[in-house]
Parts: sequence; structure tokens; C-alpha cells
Amino acid sequence: MEGLRRVSRKLVCVRKQLILLLTPLLLLPLLFAMPPKEGKCLYVVLLMAVFWCTEALPLAVTAMLPVCLFPTIGILPSKSVCPQYFLETNFLFLSGLIMASAIEQWGLHRRIALKVLQIMGVKPAWLILGMMMVTSFLSMWLSNTATTAMMLPIATAILESLFGDLNTLRQKCRAHTPADGEVKLHVLPSEPSEKQILNMEDRREGVCDEEERKEAERQLQVWKGFMICIPYAASIGGTATLTGTAPNLILVGQLKSYFPDCELINFGSWFLFAFPLMLVFLTLAWLWIAFLYGGINRRLCVQKQDAQAAAEAKVRAVINQDYKKLGPVSFAEGAISFFFVVFTVLLFTRDPKFVSGWSVLFNKGYVSDAVTGVIIVSILFFFPSQKPSLSWWTDPNAPNTPYVPLLSWKKAQECVPWNIILLLGGGFAMAKGCEESGLAAWLGGHLEPIAQVPPAVAVMLITAFLACFTEFASNTATIIIFLPVIAELALRVSVNPLYFMIPATTGCSFAFMLPVSTPPNSIAFASGHLLVKDMVRAGVVMNILGVLSVSLAMNTWGVAMFDLHRYPDWARPLNVTTPPTALNATL
Repeated sequence: MEGLRRVSRKLVCVRKQLILLLTPLLLLPLLFAMPPKEGKCLYVVLLMAVFWCTEALPLAVTAMLPVCLFPTIGILPSKSVCPQYFLETNFLFLSGLIMASAIEQWGLHRRIALKVLQIMGVKPAWLILGMMMVTSFLSMWLSNTATTAMMLPIATAILESLFGDLNTLRQKCRAHTPADGEVKLHVLPSEPSEKQILNMEDRREGVCDEEERKEAERQLQVWKGFMICIPYAASIGGTATLTGTAPNLILVGQLKSYFPDCELINFGSWFLFAFPLMLVFLTLAWLWIAFLYGGINRRLCVQKQDAQAAAEAKVRAVINQDYKKLGPVSFAEGAISFFFVVFTVLLFTRDPKFVSGWSVLFNKGYVSDAVTGVIIVSILFFFPSQKPSLSWWTDPNAPNTPYVPLLSWKKAQECVPWNIILLLGGGFAMAKGCEESGLAAWLGGHLEPIAQVPPAVAVMLITAFLACFTEFASNTATIIIFLPVIAELALRVSVNPLYFMIPATTGCSFAFMLPVSTPPNSIAFASGHLLVKDMVRAGVVMNILGVLSVSLAMNTWGVAMFDLHRYPDWARPLNVTTPPTALNATL
């Protein structure tokens, strides 16, 4: 038995090496059981899927496998694979990351967070809402991980002001339990003696201790609510903009690869669709978290107790003090705010679809969201961080300090996650291989039985499946693997591809149940304030609310925005000779 345990420990130590060696061998039958080109492409796709899900190789290294495998086994030439790693979608993502790094460098994100918390008030339920609002807004522009890492210390400082030290709070929650072998005896009632009267007084004190324990338990629940709402809000907020999370950009890139004539999805149109969805889901999430962790009740929403009012006043003082420490708005913060507003306005108004945008001033199809983003962030590298002064040129006593721009390339390099850019490229290369090899069409043909399912039900099933799958795998890897199949499925069942592809994309960001599901979940769990069961209990309902919110959005304003009730002309079937029929199902 001891020898078996020793061998199992050795196997655990080399599990990644075993996966790297055994997976290619176990997948070899695919090359002989399927049509040649489709079988080869499926072999590469499944190999990458296993490596991504198990992280046997770093995600970025796995993303580069198409560069060596597609040309060598005859799926695509290297001149067709390599350009997929830096499409214009990657430039849009890069420009968003550079803008976020400038915001972080000058602390503008912290000023925004504290200002919103000042406005929201200090009742715990409203503070939870304020935390979620700030986190979701920041994660629309910053990375979800950076936003969570910034907001958790702010939340901890507020909670310590409201409830005191966490360790003391946990000690108060410990109830007296009988010692081992201790038996409680029940006797018949009789006239109380002097000793019994004293015991009754002690019992009254015990009742007070019990009330204090219950109050401490309630406060600890509120503490958990604060900790868990931040990573959830970061994941929800990232869905509202194209640059907020990688799956949104993969959707745009694969749409351009599969359906070159589809021009419905850009920064502005996606925001108009996804921002209301984010607000709906965020509101439902707040209600659920506040209900589950005691944030919504009479004692927390209405000022009642003097002790509670004193604690809330202390919280208000902490927030005000932290905001005062930031000092007045600096010239650099004002400049970053200006360029950030220009950045977003230009992206929204380039081609908003319902009216003509400023892109009509240029040749049609020449100016994209990537062009807009790169123009604005390029200015950050030479625009001064200190207010220029003409007197500096004429004053001989003025210090000759070096010129400092708003952002340096060194800072940008440190903040930009280059591995995610490679991961995006790997997804686009995989999609290109699935399209050119005919694998997407082959898989779509085997999914035709799903055509019997009403499209509205299929949307819920797709969203739920991907939300569950991404609990155990990277959301970027998940959407890379499944989006080509979902696109082909939509063609096979004669449904507007956007009706299936948009829910799949948003569903990949709804990973709430496990600490390993997303980096924000891991950061919150690592704080030591949450248990796995806390995240599972809250996350199950969060996933259900996410699926319902996406279904509501797709079947209401999504239908009107993207004309989802009919099969579009741009949705050419991939490697299919029979044209799809009109969609008869009611969306």
C-alpha cells in the first residue's frame, strides 16, 4: 500500500509531462477514422484543447502550436497562419491595454472608485452596490484582474472601519459547545434556591452573549458579501465593451474570418447591446448577494442603531480621508481623463449604425476601431505629464528637469499581458484552420439534431453549457474552441449566426462558482475571507441569473439591434452547397 502511494505521488509530480506525451498518442486514431484534412485539424484542435484545459503547457505556448502544426501536417501554409497572430482586432485590444496602463500609472482609477463610494453612502447594502458599480465600470476598461486587485484593499479598509478586526469578529462567532463526555441533565422544576437564582442571572448574561455572537455572525456574512461581490462585478463589467475581455475580441475576429461581409459588431454597437445587459445582470447580482449575505434588511438599509450609525460615520471618515490623501486633481490625471473620454467617444461614434459616423469622412472600410485606438494611445507617449509653461524658456533659474510624458514604453511593456495577445492570435489561427479544412462544416453536419430545439431554448443551452465549461478552463480558450462549431451550427439550423455566437461569447465570462475559474475569483479567495462552499453557493445562482439575463437581452433589444429575426445575406454557409432556408422559428 505504501508503495502504491509513493508511485501515485510520483505520477502527480510528472502529470504535465505525462499529458504532453500521452495526449498526442491517444488522439492518433482521429487521423484514420475521419476524412484526411478534417481529421488532421480536429487532431490539432483537441490537442490544444487538452493542453489549454490542463495547462500542461503555458497558455501562450499552446496558442503558438498552429504555427508549427498546421503547415507541417498540410492544413494551412505558414504565410496564412502567421498573419492571424496580429490582426486589427489585436491592435484594438493593445490600444485598450495601453490606455488602461496610463490610467493605472496616475491613479485615476482609485480616484474614481473613492468618489463613487462617497456618493453611494455608507450603509453596507449600498456600499456593496457601490463596490459593484465601481468595479464593473473599471473592468470595462482595465483588466478584470487589476481591477479586483485594486478594489479588495479598499473593501477591506471599509469593513475594518465598519466591523473591526476580522480575527476578533471570528472569535465572537464561536459558540460554546459541550466538552467531550459532558451530559446535560434535565430535572423537574422546583422552588428556586439562592444558588439557582444566581445561575438564572448568569443565564441572562449568556443570552446577551448569544445575541452578540449572532450579530458577529451577521457581520461576518456581510464581510463575505463584500469580498465576493468584487470579482463577480469585474467579470460582469468586462462583457460591456469589446476591449473589456478577450472573448469579445475573439468574437469580432472570428466574425471577420467566417463572415467578411458582417459589419454589425463594432465597439459602439457592442456597447449599446452589452451595457444594458451588464446593468440588468449587475442589478440581479447585487440583489442576490445582498440577500444571501445579509446586506438587505432593515438594520442595514435604514439607520436604526446608534452603534451602527457610529460605525458608518467612521467608514465615511475613512473614505473621505483616503480621497483627501490623493490631493487635488493633477495635470496628468486631467490629461488622462480627457484622452480617455476622447478615446471612448471616437470609438462610439466611428460607425454607430443607427446614424452615420465620422468614418464616412474617409474611404469606406479604411478606418476601423483599431485605427482610432492606436491614434489616441500614441499621443500618450509624447504628451507632457506636467503643465507646460512659457516662462520656463525665459527663466534662467528654472530647473532643467527632464521631459516626462504621460506614459513611457517601459511602463506599457510591464502592464500589457502579451500572453493574452498570443492567445488571441492562436484563437484566430485555429478558427482559420477549422474553416479552410472543412472541420467546422463537418462538425456542424453532426449537430443537425439540435435543429429540433427551438432557437430561444438553444440560446439558453449554449450559454449554460459554456458558463459551466469555463469554470474549469480559461474563458479565452473556451470561446476559441467552441465558437467555430457554434457558427457552423447556426448555419445548419438556418439561424442568424449572431443569435448563437453572442450568447456563447458572453457566457464564457460567467464563471462564478470556483476559485480557479477566473483570476479575480482566485484573488478574492486568496484573501482568506472566503471558503469554496461560499463561492459555489453564490455562483450557482449567479450562473442561472446570467443565463436568464442573456436570454432576455437576445430576445428583446438584441433582436431589434442586430435584426436577429431573419437569416442575413452576409451569413454565407461554409463548405455547404445547399443554401439555408429562411428562419421560421420565433425568436
